[in-house]
Amino acid sequence: MDFELNEDQRMLKASVHHFLEKEFPKELIKKLYQSDDGYSSELWRKMAALGWMGLLVPEEYGGVGGSFLDLVVLVEEMGYNLCPGPFLSTVVLGGMTVLMSGNEEQKIDILPKLTRGEVKLTLALSEPNTIYDPSYIQVTATLDKDEYVIGGTKLFVPDANFADYFLCVARTERTPNPEEGITILLVDAKNPRTKCTLLRTLFNSKLCEIVFNDARVAKENVLGTVNLAWPTVTAIMEKAALVRCAEMIGGAQAAFDMALQYAKQRVQFDRPIGSFQAIQHHLANMWIDINGSRFLLYKAAWKMSSLIRASKEVAMAKARIGNVYRRVTTLGHQIFGGIGFTMEHDMHLYHRLSIEGDQAFGDQDFHREKVARELGL
Repeated sequence: MDFELNEDQRMLKASVHHFLEKEFPKELIKKLYQSDDGYSSELWRKMAALGWMGLLVPEEYGGVGGSFLDLVVLVEEMGYNLCPGPFLSTVVLGGMTVLMSGNEEQKIDILPKLTRGEVKLTLALSEPNTIYDPSYIQVTATLDKDEYVIGGTKLFVPDANFADYFLCVARTERTPNPEEGITILLVDAKNPRTKCTLLRTLFNSKLCEIVFNDARVAKENVLGTVNLAWPTVTAIMEKAALVRCAEMIGGAQAAFDMALQYAKQRVQFDRPIGSFQAIQHHLANMWIDINGSRFLLYKAAWKMSSLIRASKEVAMAKARIGNVYRRVTTLGHQIFGGIGFTMEHDMHLYHRLSIEGDQAFGDQDFHREKVARELGL
């Protein structure tokens, strides 16, 4: 297997890097992360015009028709530059769910708008009592004539505060098998019987609570087959976890590059600090961690692009890369010394995102348990 990027992917990587470096200086990124909006609508439209939103959308729906590995290449650069905005929630959690489960009418209605940057989506899955276990899904959707009535609370829903639609994962039937009886419903964010509240997080990421107070949606808004949506949810969460891994690898690479440059330039005792063995070993360990983890990421992405089952590879990547990103940024702080621990330093941006990324879509323990199950334990 050859995990080297092809010419098109190298061109994509270079163009994304150039665009983000030009359009997203660190001062703007800090400002956007601290704002309630969390992204620039003008830059969002520019990103859509470059084809980023439609990278995975087939050409018949106005997209590029790229591969999952192409998306990983793009998001790795977004992680390197800390690109803010609802990209993962819209393109992966929302767009790929519509692509996998939506009927032709729903695809024709939603996907072209998504590729043009005119609509933003998110998946409402987690609840206060659990994260990704179907046994504990308490939000219900009850059929009343031609409408479903949704009641309950979703928690930690990414980017829901500016989504146009929520893809709500709800229980439509009680069955002995908890993976059955789960349905995905498309809910207009302007539905008067929904309330979205932005939560405060470590890095002011846009995670929200959504309360469905008997919100009514037409039964035509069901995505996929009623009661049989859990396999789709599982597949989407694997894809989202791997995309988050790409973002974290990009961030770890940026933290390493900053630390390496500083070690070559910072002089102490009449010599660059990079000439000292302790700093050399720190940087060597960071480099080994990043590159070893990138191979895990690319192998999983290659299998997904080739439509080969990749559950074990995704779990391996997520369990390792979350830990690696945190370790790399921690060592980066140590290499920079006192200045690296000030809140104004860019390393803090990456370190705080490493903590959040490690928890997103299942923490290290969650994915180690998945690996163990894949091993038959």
